[in-house]
Amino acid sequence: MSVKFFIYVFVTIIVIWAMDSVNINQIFKKNRVIQARVFYCLLGIALIYLITNFIFDFFLTSKIF
Repeated sequence: MSVKFFIYVFVTIIVIWAMDSVNINQIFKKNRVIQARVFYCLLGIALIYLITNFIFDFFLTSKIF
């Protein structure tokens, strides 16, 4: 398996743990539960992708691998 896969797994755990502390109920309108969950999932996926690519590119440019 590639190093990027392990970075994705590690970052996924960290992002889920960090997003668990955010109270998103106050941001969305009442009775919009499905839309809030979809937004929460898309936000998590975007964060995981961005953070993983940043870490991987940082390691590639610094030639740590």
